[in-house]
Amino acid sequence: MRPVAVIGIGKTNFGALADQDIRSMAVEAGQKALADAKLEPKQIEAFYLGNFAGPSFVGQNHLAPYIAGALGMAGVPATRFEAACASSGSAFFHAVSAVGAGMYDLVMVGGVEKMTSQTTPKVTEILAGAGDLCGEVKAGATFPALFAMIARRHMHQYGTTREMLAAVAVKNHGNGAKNPQAHMKKVITMEQALNGKPIAEPLTVFDCSLVSDGAAAVILAPLDRAHEFTSQGCRVLGIAQTSDQVALDQKDDITEFRAVKAAAEKAYRMAGVGPKDIDLAELHDCFTIAEIVASEDLGFTKKGEGGPYALSGATCINGEKPINTSGGLKAKGHPVGATGVGQICDLVIQLRGQAGERQVKKADIGLAQNLGGSGATAVVTILGRN
Repeated sequence: MRPVAVIGIGKTNFGALADQDIRSMAVEAGQKALADAKLEPKQIEAFYLGNFAGPSFVGQNHLAPYIAGALGMAGVPATRFEAACASSGSAFFHAVSAVGAGMYDLVMVGGVEKMTSQTTPKVTEILAGAGDLCGEVKAGATFPALFAMIARRHMHQYGTTREMLAAVAVKNHGNGAKNPQAHMKKVITMEQALNGKPIAEPLTVFDCSLVSDGAAAVILAPLDRAHEFTSQGCRVLGIAQTSDQVALDQKDDITEFRAVKAAAEKAYRMAGVGPKDIDLAELHDCFTIAEIVASEDLGFTKKGEGGPYALSGATCINGEKPINTSGGLKAKGHPVGATGVGQICDLVIQLRGQAGERQVKKADIGLAQNLGGSGATAVVTILGRN
């Protein structure tokens, strides 16, 4: 497999974007990525789109050619990927595979979701479709309920506390307040996080990610051609996608994501690095407990110690292992189909040294972890400065 680089990135703001539809958001992100790479649409050879539930949220099917045509890329192979909240992470994985295999040289990967067109109960119902319809959903379980079970079990097994969960929320809100493209630019205190509106015990509103609209796009090229388009290309050092059972009751231990552990092992091996070599990470904090579990599964800390690690400040921007300097899904926003590619954009911004107030001092190697459902899909990507 030949080395692959990210040569262009583009994102919309994340938030409740009432004046934009699903196509206009995807086009905005794509045009920004093209401009960043100094490319014309006619130069793109393939388009991969991550989108979880466009047909349910906005009624539009056949989204990949719908958006590719609007971007001026009609005629290229245009394919939509669906893997729940890991949809665009999966699209990115397959695009890297295609460029690495030599099928294409210039590929655009997009991710988009328009969620605020539906009521909150309807959004919850649509998202629940990424769970086990015949079991969990039939029993009335939503994703807040499922991750509340994970949190409760983690508390029981390892002594994790509400303060540890709240520390994740406080940190990510603080980071999001410094991100001009974030959905939620609101600093919160530990007291506010602990006393938020209950959602699913022990999770409060401050433990749960946002219902957001947004889009992100990146452009890939072979590493040996990256210099033709940019002096700030970022190399894909390692990448892996894995899967696991969809339903929680089919997992041996719900306090770990086996797919994340497996994907991390493969990505680390491909990159020739380990957890200690990662300078910063964008983790899939759909709920605060998810960031804690992922930090353990990725080897940043020992099993059961993710909570104390977060509470210690180690994951803050100036800490030992900065996590979610973008604000994460918790504050940056979680337009589910855009999240995976959005994480890649956030890493590239850091690796380029363009993160402003959120800039990590040493940002040479970054990791993105994108989760689908309650751990049924995982994509782990490791990027490095070229």
